[in-house]
Amino acid sequence: MMVEELVTAGVSLACVGGVYVMSAARVVKQYERGVVFRLGRLRSKVRGPGFTMIVPFVDRLQKVNMQIVTMPVPAQEGITRDNVTVRVDAVVYFKVTSPADAVVRVEDYRFAVSQMAQTSLRSIIGKSELDDLLSDREKLNQGLELMIDSPAVEWGVSIDRVEIKDVSLPETMKRSMARQAEADRERRARVINADAELQASKKLAEAAQEMAETPSALQLRLLQTVVAVAAEKNSTLVLPFPVELLRFLERAQQGPGPQPVAPQPSQSPPRQPPSVPQRLSEWAQRPVPENAPQSSADDRQPVQEQLPSRVPRLDPDPEGLSFGQD
Repeated sequence: MMVEELVTAGVSLACVGGVYVMSAARVVKQYERGVVFRLGRLRSKVRGPGFTMIVPFVDRLQKVNMQIVTMPVPAQEGITRDNVTVRVDAVVYFKVTSPADAVVRVEDYRFAVSQMAQTSLRSIIGKSELDDLLSDREKLNQGLELMIDSPAVEWGVSIDRVEIKDVSLPETMKRSMARQAEADRERRARVINADAELQASKKLAEAAQEMAETPSALQLRLLQTVVAVAAEKNSTLVLPFPVELLRFLERAQQGPGPQPVAPQPSQSPPRQPPSVPQRLSEWAQRPVPENAPQSSADDRQPVQEQLPSRVPRLDPDPEGLSFGQD
């Protein structure tokens, strides 16, 4: 009878011990730390990773994740210092450095860090200009990190880094920036073209000077141009031809012969045949034959009036002839 009671008591104690161990045993993972509260009071010792024991119904173990947490910050809309409305979203990387402070000093450190990041982001937008948000993000990231990290240190949280992901602009501002960028590109293109033309003109001037000093270089350049143009099809090539060569060919075709004799100074030039007025004047002044019939004074008329009507009448005007009907 005594043996049975002892066995029963042993089994009962074993069951109670098993229940006690199961309720007191805790396992803390490698990336976690355990904060123990005994009767509501924080124990100074933080439990590390592995197997640990607490007093059942007296101690309470709260685990804290020590990994780096990635928290996206919702897009915040604000007005920059140069009066441009933008929407900016960011991401915050942080981790817990003091598990006890993260549990005791703040109710929910994740929510607290999120709210602090949003307010800091709006503050950064109001203090910055649009060009800084678009081009100098590294400086803004550092300033935003300092603004969030200052109060987070008291919560046992360390901000690893903060990055601005995107900056959204209004459509009107996008079009204005596009026009500005296009104008800037055109200005730089014109400057580059002007510099290129200046350098080309200098090189051409140097080449012209060299060719002027060396005439054979100009001839070689002409031959190169002729070869380049002749390589193309359906092209008409016009080449300058020296006049001296044409004269030489003309003399060669005529062959050797008597040279024309120049007129002597004593010889008179050949006589030109008399003109019609001269012939008429000579005919009117010739003598009348003796056997010609005599005419009365009334019948006498100037010889010029007895000429046919189509014979030109002498005009005292030496500049020309006058024609008429009698």
